[in-house]
Formats: sequence, C-alpha cells, structure tokens
Amino acid sequence: MATKAKQWGAIIVMIGLFAMIAFVTNLCSPMAVIVKNQFGASNFLSQIGNYGNFIAYLVMGIPSGMLIKKFGYKKTSLIALAVGIIGILVQWASGSVGFGLYLLGAFISGFCMCMLNTVVNPMLNILGGGGNKGNQLIQIGGVFNSAAAVAVYILMGALIGDATKARISDATPALLIALSIFVIGFIIILFTKIEEPAQPVEVKSEVKDKYSAFSFRHFKLGILAIFLYGGIEVGTPTYIMQYLTSPETAATPGLGMDAGIVGLIVAVYWLMMLIGRFIGGAIGSKVSSKTMTVVVSTASILLVLFGMFAPTSLMVNVPGIDWANLSIIWARVPVGIFAFILVGLCTSVMWGSIFNLATEGLGKYTAIASGAFMTMVFGFAIMVGLQGAVADWTGSYMTSYIVVVACAAYILFYALIGSKNVNKDIPVE
Repeated sequence: MATKAKQWGAIIVMIGLFAMIAFVTNLCSPMAVIVKNQFGASNFLSQIGNYGNFIAYLVMGIPSGMLIKKFGYKKTSLIALAVGIIGILVQWASGSVGFGLYLLGAFISGFCMCMLNTVVNPMLNILGGGGNKGNQLIQIGGVFNSAAAVAVYILMGALIGDATKARISDATPALLIALSIFVIGFIIILFTKIEEPAQPVEVKSEVKDKYSAFSFRHFKLGILAIFLYGGIEVGTPTYIMQYLTSPETAATPGLGMDAGIVGLIVAVYWLMMLIGRFIGGAIGSKVSSKTMTVVVSTASILLVLFGMFAPTSLMVNVPGIDWANLSIIWARVPVGIFAFILVGLCTSVMWGSIFNLATEGLGKYTAIASGAFMTMVFGFAIMVGLQGAVADWTGSYMTSYIVVVACAAYILFYALIGSKNVNKDIPVE
C-alpha cells in the first residue's frame, strides 16, 4: 500500500509539471501579438519568443537526458524550475530594456521547459507501466497540460485587449502567475518523496557499445515526426490569433478583432485539446498509439484543407467563455477558422502517441533517447517561423496553413510505415 501511495504521489507531481510546461510555453504565442506591436515586428519576427523557447530544446535536449542519468528525475526537475524562475524574471524585465532581453528570457525558459519535458514524459510512461497503460497516463497528464493552455489564452487575451496598443507591461500579471507557479512547484517537489525508477547499471567495458538510440530506424523517423508535429500544435492556434487580430489594412490582412475576444476564441482550440486528452486518457489502454496517430493525423489533414479553402464569406458563431462573468460569448468568424479550432481534438493525443511509438523497444537507450527526442522540439520554432514566412511572402494567413498540412501528412506516414521497429536484433538489456 505504501508503495502505491508513493507511486501516486509521483504521478500527481509529474502531472502538475505537465500543466506548468503548458502555461509558460503558451505565453509565447499571445506575446507575439505584443512583440508585433511594441517592436514593429513582421509575422516571422514576432514569433521570436517561440524561436527562443523551442530552439533551447536543441541545446538542452541531450544534456537533459544526461542530467537525469546522473542526478535522477527529482533533482533534474528542481534544477529546471530554478532555471524557469530566472527565465520569467528576464522576460518581465525586457519590457523596459528591449527586444534582445525578451529573446534571452524566452531562451532561458526554453531550457526549463526542455528539462521538465524530459522528466515528465518518461516518468509518466514508466509509472504507467509502459505500452498502452503508459500512453494512457501521458494522455491524462495532457488533460492538465491543455487546461493550463486554455487559461493562458483567456488571461492574455483579456490583458492585451486592443492589439494595436499592446505592451509587454500588459502581460505582467501573467508573468507573475508563471513565476508563482514555478516557485510553488519547486517547494512542492522539494518536499515530495519521488521513488526514482532504477537506472540501468553501467558495466565498464573496453568494448564500446556499437549501438545507440539512433541505431533504430523507428526512433530516427519518430524524432522527425516530433520536429514537424510542432507545426500543427503551435502553428494552428498561433496564426488563428494573428489572423483574427491583424487589421484588414495590414500587409497580411486579418479581421481586426479585439484581442480579448480573440483570446477567448483561440482558447477553444486548447479546450478541444483538453477534451481530446480526456478521450485519449479514457481509451488509451484499449487503443494503440499507432491507431490513435493514424486517425488524428488524417483528420488534421482534412480539417486544415477545409479551413484553407472554405469561403471566408461563410461565417459561423464560435463560442468562448467569459470567465469573469461566467457566461458564454459568441463571435462570428469564417467557418474555416472553426475547422482550425477543431484541429485541437487531433493534436491532443499526438505528442504522447508519437513519443511512445518512437521509444518503444529501446530498453537501456530510453533515457538518452528521451533527451534526444526533446531536441527535436526546436522544430516547433522552425515550423512556426516557416509558416510566418509563408504568410509574409503570400500576404495570406490561409495560404500559410499548407505548412500544417505537410506536417500532418508526414505524421500519417510515420504512423502507418515509419513507426515499425525493424531493428529488433539490437540488444537493449
């Protein structure tokens, strides 16, 4: 009974970290609206926060795996949270210092997010017993991840208001909340007993291991899938917000809607992710990661294509929740935007499913593989930047969604063909 209690304590802590990751990471997209106004940035440059945040994964991914191997999951998470506190403070100070300091703060925060992700994903998979059960626990953790993302967009939309007047100082309450979350998280984890999974004992040998995680084809193709996945998860809501808040007279025209209303609308995308993760958590023990990935990648392709080519004159009412008054608000947007919002149902289970497919059967290579897996999160920055560049080049946010379609198409290929382990002859004990 004591062992089970300890295990559930660890699970709760890891799920809490999942929520923290989402809150801080998702600050970057609404902050892009502020950066675009305060510093006069293009669509490409306005995503500088996302670039700094996600490119940090390239630098810190493998070192994170090494930290876990040396210090364990608990100490690594404490180091991560201390780094996160510094990152938030730097971002807050950038409002009065300048563009460069904001980028530095986002980069430092990215270090934190990378380390936390490297801890959370394998821990939840291990605590769940691996396989479908491990996938189920990751999806449940994802529910809280999505809930935090919903909260960020609602909060930031309310703080920004008129996008043409937005300043970094407007985001101070959100940054202080993020800072408080990290401090509280640090204290809780410091005093929580976490039963560390046993690390493989290294047997010193003069013969160097000729294999690694990169010896497995399905792992190499899997980290590419995660690289591209960011183009779907982050690119879809980011450019919904840019499109709806951009003035009709801008170089890349939009609908010129109030950011407060748009924040409530975009939050529905993350609410869809929340719902999808509830469903994923409920069926995760019965449905394989492969089946999940095939279904959601196919649906993403169809929804985004519909959103791109649906007549902009065809409008629908999209609900949002006014949390201040506990009431539902309705805003008229093109039907294609609603299709983009529904993509959240699809992205909800992609991360966990791809992670499980990519690391299945790696055995002793799993810890380092998890770190290498995290390095590919810098693809989130590359793909979001590429979509922004396409929007700048074509003058159309709708056309830029071809990047999202291409990303979803590769993930479908990976689920159907690339995820098969063809290297079962490699010893993993």
